[in-house]
Amino acid sequence: MSPVRYRDAPARRAALLERLTSRGYVSSVEAAEDLGVSEMTIRRDLDRLTGDGLAQRVAGGASLPRHDAPSFSARRESAGSQKHDIARRAAMLLQNCATVALDAGTTVAALADLLPRHLTVVTHSVPLLTACTAAGDLGVMSLGGWYEPDTRSFTGPHARAALEASAVDVAVLSATALDGRGLYWSSPLDADVKQCMVAAAETVVVLADHSKLGRRAPIRFASLDTVDVVVTDAEATTEQLTPLRAVVESVLVADREGARATVSPEAIRSRTSRRT
Repeated sequence: MSPVRYRDAPARRAALLERLTSRGYVSSVEAAEDLGVSEMTIRRDLDRLTGDGLAQRVAGGASLPRHDAPSFSARRESAGSQKHDIARRAAMLLQNCATVALDAGTTVAALADLLPRHLTVVTHSVPLLTACTAAGDLGVMSLGGWYEPDTRSFTGPHARAALEASAVDVAVLSATALDGRGLYWSSPLDADVKQCMVAAAETVVVLADHSKLGRRAPIRFASLDTVDVVVTDAEATTEQLTPLRAVVESVLVADREGARATVSPEAIRSRTSRRT
Protein backbone atom coordinates (compact mmCIF):
# COMPACT_ATOMS: atom_id res chain seq x y z
CA MET A 1 0.00 0.00 0.00
CA SER A 2 1.41 3.40 -0.98
CA PRO A 3 1.76 6.02 1.78
CA VAL A 4 -0.88 8.68 2.30
CA ARG A 5 0.84 11.96 1.53
CA TYR A 6 0.27 14.81 3.94
CA ARG A 7 1.74 17.92 2.35
CA ASP A 8 -0.42 20.18 4.52
CA ALA A 9 1.40 20.68 7.84
CA PRO A 10 -1.70 21.08 10.09
CA ALA A 11 -3.27 17.91 8.66
CA ARG A 12 0.02 16.07 9.06
CA ARG A 13 0.39 17.15 12.69
CA ALA A 14 -3.22 16.15 13.34
CA ALA A 15 -2.42 12.68 11.97
CA LEU A 16 0.64 12.45 14.21
CA LEU A 17 -1.37 13.56 17.23
CA GLU A 18 -3.99 10.92 16.49
CA ARG A 19 -1.25 8.27 16.46
CA LEU A 20 0.16 9.59 19.71
CA THR A 21 -3.22 9.46 21.37
CA SER A 22 -4.00 5.91 20.24
CA ARG A 23 -0.53 4.35 20.60
CA GLY A 24 1.29 6.54 23.11
CA TYR A 25 4.36 6.75 20.84
CA VAL A 26 5.29 7.82 17.30
CA SER A 27 8.42 6.63 15.50
CA SER A 28 9.89 9.32 13.23
CA VAL A 29 11.05 6.73 10.69
CA GLU A 30 7.73 4.89 10.50
CA ALA A 31 5.68 8.09 10.40
CA ALA A 32 7.79 9.51 7.57
CA GLU A 33 7.25 6.36 5.53
CA ASP A 34 3.53 6.15 6.26
CA LEU A 35 2.82 9.83 5.61
CA GLY A 36 5.01 10.14 2.51
CA VAL A 37 7.32 12.89 3.76
CA SER A 38 10.92 13.10 4.93
CA GLU A 39 12.01 12.12 8.41
CA MET A 40 13.25 15.69 8.91
CA THR A 41 9.73 16.97 8.22
CA ILE A 42 8.31 14.58 10.83
CA ARG A 43 10.92 15.72 13.34
CA ARG A 44 9.90 19.34 12.80
CA ASP A 45 6.26 18.39 13.25
CA LEU A 46 7.04 16.56 16.47
CA ASP A 47 9.07 19.52 17.69
CA ARG A 48 6.06 21.74 17.02
CA LEU A 49 3.74 19.38 18.90
CA THR A 50 6.23 19.30 21.77
CA GLY A 51 6.37 23.10 21.84
CA ASP A 52 2.57 23.14 22.02
CA GLY A 53 2.67 20.79 25.00
CA LEU A 54 1.02 17.95 23.07
CA ALA A 55 4.02 15.62 22.83
CA GLN A 56 7.31 14.77 24.49
CA ARG A 57 10.39 14.11 22.36
CA VAL A 58 12.15 10.81 23.05
CA ALA A 59 14.83 8.85 21.21
CA GLY A 60 13.54 7.95 17.75
CA GLY A 61 10.31 9.91 17.90
CA ALA A 62 7.87 11.26 20.47
CA SER A 63 5.53 10.07 23.21
CA LEU A 64 2.61 11.58 25.01
CA PRO A 65 3.67 14.24 27.54
CA ARG A 66 4.04 13.09 31.12
CA HIS A 67 3.80 16.33 33.05
CA ASP A 68 2.36 14.71 36.16
CA ALA A 69 4.37 11.51 36.15
CA PRO A 70 5.59 10.73 39.68
CA SER A 71 9.31 10.29 40.21
CA PHE A 72 10.91 6.86 40.48
CA SER A 73 11.45 7.41 44.22
CA ALA A 74 7.80 8.36 44.73
CA ARG A 75 6.64 5.28 42.82
CA ARG A 76 8.97 3.10 44.84
CA GLU A 77 7.52 4.36 48.12
CA SER A 78 3.91 4.05 46.96
CA ALA A 79 2.28 0.86 48.33
CA GLY A 80 5.69 -0.09 49.71
CA SER A 81 4.53 -2.85 52.10
CA GLN A 82 2.40 -4.49 49.42
CA LYS A 83 5.29 -4.40 46.96
CA HIS A 84 7.56 -6.17 49.44
CA ASP A 85 4.90 -8.83 50.13
CA ILE A 86 4.54 -9.38 46.39
CA ALA A 87 8.31 -9.57 45.91
CA ARG A 88 8.72 -12.17 48.67
CA ARG A 89 6.07 -14.36 47.05
CA ALA A 90 7.61 -13.91 43.61
CA ALA A 91 11.12 -14.79 44.81
CA MET A 92 9.94 -18.30 45.60
CA LEU A 93 9.14 -18.85 41.94
CA LEU A 94 12.79 -18.37 41.02
CA GLN A 95 14.40 -21.09 43.15
CA ASN A 96 14.93 -23.55 40.29
CA CYS A 97 15.71 -20.99 37.59
CA ALA A 98 19.09 -20.27 36.06
CA THR A 99 18.45 -16.98 34.25
CA VAL A 100 15.85 -14.33 35.03
CA ALA A 101 15.08 -11.09 33.21
CA LEU A 102 13.95 -8.26 35.48
CA ASP A 103 12.36 -5.06 34.18
CA ALA A 104 12.68 -1.56 35.60
CA GLY A 105 9.46 -1.40 37.61
CA THR A 106 9.57 -0.42 41.26
CA THR A 107 7.74 -3.58 42.36
CA VAL A 108 10.33 -5.69 40.57
CA ALA A 109 13.09 -3.62 42.19
CA ALA A 110 11.88 -4.91 45.56
CA LEU A 111 13.21 -8.35 44.49
CA ALA A 112 16.82 -7.18 44.57
CA ASP A 113 17.65 -8.49 48.07
CA LEU A 114 15.54 -11.64 47.76
CA LEU A 115 17.02 -13.26 44.66
CA PRO A 116 18.45 -16.79 44.97
CA ARG A 117 22.21 -16.47 44.93
CA HIS A 118 22.78 -18.85 42.00
CA LEU A 119 20.86 -16.76 39.46
CA THR A 120 22.04 -14.88 36.42
CA VAL A 121 20.10 -11.62 36.20
CA VAL A 122 19.40 -9.85 32.90
CA THR A 123 18.19 -6.29 33.40
CA HIS A 124 18.16 -2.72 32.12
CA SER A 125 17.36 -1.23 35.53
CA VAL A 126 20.15 0.84 37.08
CA PRO A 127 18.92 0.27 40.68
CA LEU A 128 18.83 -3.49 40.07
CA LEU A 129 22.22 -3.49 38.37
CA THR A 130 23.66 -1.64 41.36
CA ALA A 131 22.12 -4.04 43.87
CA CYS A 132 22.95 -7.22 41.95
CA THR A 133 26.57 -6.32 41.25
CA ALA A 134 27.04 -5.36 44.92
CA ALA A 135 25.75 -8.78 45.99
CA GLY A 136 28.84 -10.38 44.48
CA ASP A 137 27.40 -13.86 43.98
CA LEU A 138 24.94 -13.22 41.16
CA GLY A 139 25.65 -13.37 37.47
CA VAL A 140 24.67 -10.06 35.88
CA MET A 141 24.00 -9.18 32.25
CA SER A 142 23.44 -5.47 31.67
CA LEU A 143 21.28 -4.22 28.81
CA GLY A 144 22.75 -1.01 27.44
CA GLY A 145 21.11 1.76 25.47
CA TRP A 146 19.46 5.13 25.92
CA TYR A 147 19.14 6.17 29.59
CA GLU A 148 15.58 7.02 30.71
CA PRO A 149 15.59 9.07 33.95
CA ASP A 150 11.89 8.41 34.66
CA THR A 151 12.47 4.67 34.99
CA ARG A 152 16.22 4.78 35.77
CA SER A 153 16.81 2.27 33.02
CA PHE A 154 18.43 1.77 29.62
CA THR A 155 16.18 1.39 26.57
CA GLY A 156 16.22 1.58 22.79
CA PRO A 157 17.73 -0.50 19.96
CA HIS A 158 20.76 -1.71 21.95
CA ALA A 159 18.60 -3.13 24.72
CA ARG A 160 16.27 -4.69 22.17
CA ALA A 161 19.15 -6.31 20.25
CA ALA A 162 20.63 -7.80 23.42
CA LEU A 163 17.29 -9.31 24.44
CA GLU A 164 16.59 -10.67 20.96
CA ALA A 165 19.85 -12.62 21.25
CA SER A 166 18.97 -13.91 24.75
CA ALA A 167 17.02 -16.81 26.19
CA VAL A 168 15.87 -16.61 29.80
CA ASP A 169 13.92 -18.97 32.04
CA VAL A 170 11.64 -16.36 33.61
CA ALA A 171 10.84 -12.73 32.89
CA VAL A 172 9.55 -10.81 35.90
CA LEU A 173 7.67 -7.72 34.80
CA SER A 174 5.71 -4.87 36.30
CA ALA A 175 2.86 -2.95 34.71
CA THR A 176 1.33 0.48 35.15
CA ALA A 177 -2.04 -1.23 34.69
CA LEU A 178 -3.53 -4.56 33.66
CA ASP A 179 -6.97 -5.81 32.79
CA GLY A 180 -8.55 -8.71 30.93
CA ARG A 181 -7.05 -7.50 27.63
CA GLY A 182 -3.44 -7.15 28.66
CA LEU A 183 -0.58 -5.33 30.33
CA TYR A 184 -0.08 -1.59 30.02
CA TRP A 185 2.76 0.90 30.49
CA SER A 186 3.18 4.63 29.97
CA SER A 187 6.72 4.88 28.54
CA PRO A 188 7.03 3.64 24.91
CA LEU A 189 10.72 2.84 25.06
CA ASP A 190 10.42 0.91 28.32
CA ALA A 191 7.33 -0.87 26.97
CA ASP A 192 9.46 -2.03 24.02
CA VAL A 193 11.98 -3.63 26.41
CA LYS A 194 9.15 -5.39 28.24
CA GLN A 195 7.86 -6.80 24.95
CA CYS A 196 11.32 -8.18 24.19
CA MET A 197 11.54 -9.76 27.65
CA VAL A 198 8.21 -11.50 27.07
CA ALA A 199 9.50 -12.87 23.76
CA ALA A 200 12.80 -14.06 25.27
CA ALA A 201 11.33 -15.87 28.30
CA GLU A 202 9.93 -19.36 28.75
CA THR A 203 7.77 -18.11 31.62
CA VAL A 204 6.32 -14.66 32.27
CA VAL A 205 5.55 -13.48 35.80
CA VAL A 206 3.82 -10.14 36.38
CA LEU A 207 3.98 -8.30 39.70
CA ALA A 208 1.23 -5.74 40.29
CA ASP A 209 -0.30 -4.36 43.46
CA HIS A 210 -4.08 -4.09 43.68
CA SER A 211 -4.14 -0.43 42.58
CA LYS A 212 -3.00 -1.50 39.08
CA LEU A 213 -5.73 -4.08 38.48
CA GLY A 214 -8.65 -3.33 36.18
CA ARG A 215 -7.00 -0.21 34.82
CA ARG A 216 -5.50 0.88 31.49
CA ALA A 217 -2.58 3.07 30.45
CA PRO A 218 -1.56 4.49 27.04
CA ILE A 219 0.49 1.53 25.75
CA ARG A 220 -0.53 -2.14 25.78
CA PHE A 221 2.76 -4.01 25.61
CA ALA A 222 1.48 -7.59 25.94
CA SER A 223 -1.75 -9.55 25.89
CA LEU A 224 -2.82 -11.30 29.06
CA ASP A 225 -2.56 -14.77 27.51
CA THR A 226 1.24 -14.41 27.30
CA VAL A 227 1.37 -14.32 31.13
CA ASP A 228 1.86 -17.47 33.23
CA VAL A 229 1.63 -16.00 36.72
CA VAL A 230 0.29 -12.79 38.23
CA VAL A 231 1.30 -11.94 41.80
CA THR A 232 -0.70 -9.26 43.59
CA ASP A 233 -1.45 -8.26 47.19
CA ALA A 234 -4.19 -9.10 49.67
CA GLU A 235 -6.15 -5.91 49.02
CA ALA A 236 -7.10 -7.09 45.52
CA THR A 237 -10.86 -7.63 45.27
CA THR A 238 -12.76 -10.50 43.71
CA GLU A 239 -13.97 -8.10 41.03
CA GLN A 240 -10.36 -7.28 40.13
CA LEU A 241 -9.12 -10.88 40.23
CA THR A 242 -11.91 -12.60 38.28
CA PRO A 243 -10.93 -11.29 34.79
CA LEU A 244 -7.31 -12.28 35.43
CA ARG A 245 -8.19 -15.78 36.60
CA ALA A 246 -10.26 -16.30 33.46
CA VAL A 247 -7.08 -16.05 31.35
CA VAL A 248 -3.99 -16.52 33.53
CA GLU A 249 -3.17 -20.02 34.78
CA SER A 250 -2.01 -18.87 38.23
CA VAL A 251 -3.00 -15.72 40.10
CA LEU A 252 -1.23 -15.57 43.46
CA VAL A 253 -2.33 -13.27 46.27
CA ALA A 254 0.46 -12.40 48.69
CA ASP A 255 -0.05 -11.10 52.22
CA ARG A 256 2.29 -11.01 55.19
CA GLU A 257 1.62 -14.70 55.85
CA GLY A 258 0.95 -15.81 52.28
CA ALA A 259 4.21 -14.29 51.04
CA ARG A 260 6.00 -17.07 52.90
CA ALA A 261 3.92 -19.87 51.42
CA THR A 262 5.75 -22.40 49.26
CA VAL A 263 5.00 -22.23 45.53
CA SER A 264 6.34 -24.90 43.22
CA PRO A 265 8.68 -23.44 40.56
CA GLU A 266 7.96 -26.50 38.39
CA ALA A 267 4.31 -25.43 38.25
CA ILE A 268 5.07 -22.31 36.28
CA ARG A 269 7.51 -24.07 33.97
CA SER A 270 4.98 -26.74 33.05
CA ARG A 271 2.66 -24.09 31.63
CA THR A 272 5.13 -22.80 29.06
CA SER A 273 4.00 -25.47 26.61
CA ARG A 274 0.75 -23.58 25.99
CA ARG A 275 2.69 -20.72 24.37
CA THR A 276 4.85 -22.93 22.11
